[in-house]
Amino acid sequence: MKALVVRLDGVTGVLLAGPAVRAVATRADPVTVLCAPGGEPAARLLPHVDDVLVRDPPWETPGSGAVDEDALVRRLRADAYDAALVIAPGGRSPEPAERLLREARVDRLGACGDPGAEAALDTAATLGFSPRARDDGRLRVLPPSDTARLTGNGPCVVVHPGAGPPGRAWDPDRCAAAVTAPADAGHRVVVTGGPEETAQTGHAGGNTAVDPGGRTDPRRPAGVPRAADAVVTGAPGPAHLAAATGAPVVPLVPPGGPRRPHGGPSVLLDPDAGTAQDVARAVHRLLDGRT
Repeated sequence: MKALVVRLDGVTGVLLAGPAVRAVATRADPVTVLCAPGGEPAARLLPHVDDVLVRDPPWETPGSGAVDEDALVRRLRADAYDAALVIAPGGRSPEPAERLLREARVDRLGACGDPGAEAALDTAATLGFSPRARDDGRLRVLPPSDTARLTGNGPCVVVHPGAGPPGRAWDPDRCAAAVTAPADAGHRVVVTGGPEETAQTGHAGGNTAVDPGGRTDPRRPAGVPRAADAVVTGAPGPAHLAAATGAPVVPLVPPGGPRRPHGGPSVLLDPDAGTAQDVARAVHRLLDGRT
């Protein structure tokens, strides 16, 4: 049986689809993920994904996708999927993707309007795809490549200064203090960030932390949190990626912001109210298992 999982979303959304992808893979082979460009690196990290199709979500390119949509329908018809699971991003309807899949002659459909991992698993079950007996439903990624050349050897506390959504960045000086506090407590600290975040990682890390910011390919970021004692970040994508590697997470989440990472230990902090010492205490709570 050939199956398609549709999650037209970025890193966080695609990672949250991972447990449902694993459930689909219990009875389907191959399994393809259709995602937005921002979610492609995460899709390629998910276990049991055989192929990845990338498409701009229609709401991001209004009025310009007719030709591309026709081409996608032809591609999906040619691939002849037997079943498809549609997981809509938060606040979006699954109906446009359902319509497209019906045009592509995919008759067996399941659609979920709740972007959470549990709701996606429930919808997969209605299609007859249930998790393996020992699958705990947590986020997972493929074994990451080694990052020791960039970060050094041994355990560390990872601080990711980038905030992801606009307006959620922690004050740069407070972020730098959040690097210094765990370092003063005896932890080796690594700061991480993408190519566009090197100024942030440089300011936060200063002369205190190892800074591989901007020097990791899409696969390597998963290797950094995997070796971490804890990951501190205000960005949902890195927080969920860290959780998927099994790392404890300190998410800097303002009231009403994204939920804590799915599964795994975490301690939530309000970035507007938390201090550097609060970060250090949260790290110690995670190390002591008091979450």
